[in-house]
Amino acid sequence: MSAATRPQDNGRQEEHRRDDNDRNRFYDRDHKDYHNWNDSEDRSFRVYLGERHREYHPFLELKVKEQRAYWNWRHRHPDHDHDGR
Repeated sequence: MSAATRPQDNGRQEEHRRDDNDRNRFYDRDHKDYHNWNDSEDRSFRVYLGERHREYHPFLELKVKEQRAYWNWRHRHPDHDHDGR
C-alpha cells in the first residue's frame, strides 16, 4: 500500500484536470464542488459572456478572478436538466 501525495496549492482558484471519464473537470474552491466542462457548460459560458457583451474565448484563458466570477454566476443560474448545479 502506498500513500499518494496531495498536489500543492499553487494559489490558483480553479483546478483543471481530466477525470476518469476523460472529461474536463474544474474544481470551484468557493463553492467546494466540481464542474465537468461539456457542451452544456460551454453553452452556459457563452450565455454568461453574451450577457456581458464579451467575445468568446476559452475558459482556461480567463484570469482566476474571472473564473471565480463565472462560477459564482453559474451557481446563481443552474441548469435544471442535469446534476443540480
